[in-house]
Amino acid sequence: MTTMTAAPTSPSGRPRPGLRERKKIKTREAIRTATYGLIEEQGYDATTIDQIAERAEVSPSTVFRYFPTKEDIVLTDEYDPILLEELRARPSSEPWTESVRHVMRQAVRLGVEEDARVSRLRTRLMVEVPAVRSRMMESMSVTGRMLCRAIGERTGRDPESLEVRVYAMSLVGGLMETSLYWAANGHRDDFATLVDRTLDVLEHGLPRENP
Repeated sequence: MTTMTAAPTSPSGRPRPGLRERKKIKTREAIRTATYGLIEEQGYDATTIDQIAERAEVSPSTVFRYFPTKEDIVLTDEYDPILLEELRARPSSEPWTESVRHVMRQAVRLGVEEDARVSRLRTRLMVEVPAVRSRMMESMSVTGRMLCRAIGERTGRDPESLEVRVYAMSLVGGLMETSLYWAANGHRDDFATLVDRTLDVLEHGLPRENP
């Protein structure tokens, strides 16, 4: 039996997952890959859990054990814990807004640049499929709570304070709108540039003139 605490480190310096966790990650990835492939071939609505399970070579119950809904398969990724780790690792003397920009650039690299095809598919589905967009909005509260805790740790503020909650949810909501804007405009813009524009608005308010 393996344990996470005894796991060796990866080249990035993070602990390497144990065998059990690696198997779980492999299964999740197989389910996601099957889902994306089927959606590209026949569309979102025509893709069923049974089809996903067959292509991923798992049972339908296994699919539901990893992902409660089909929308979760499309939206869930492994990046939130990594990004929170990056945020917590930033120097305490660094201005908070600079720390956020650093982490968002990491998010773009991990979530968009490393797999552009999947990123474009996911964001397109957020625009085109109401159920996916609705589930994304539901998940925002979970991500927002995680961000509140990270902000509290970094700034010494109460993570449940109104100010922290408003800032965290403004950031999460702004990034969701950035993704929707990117997809609605045919993914023609550079996503990293759009994220920088989003952070500028959150930091400085609405500019007087259009960019």
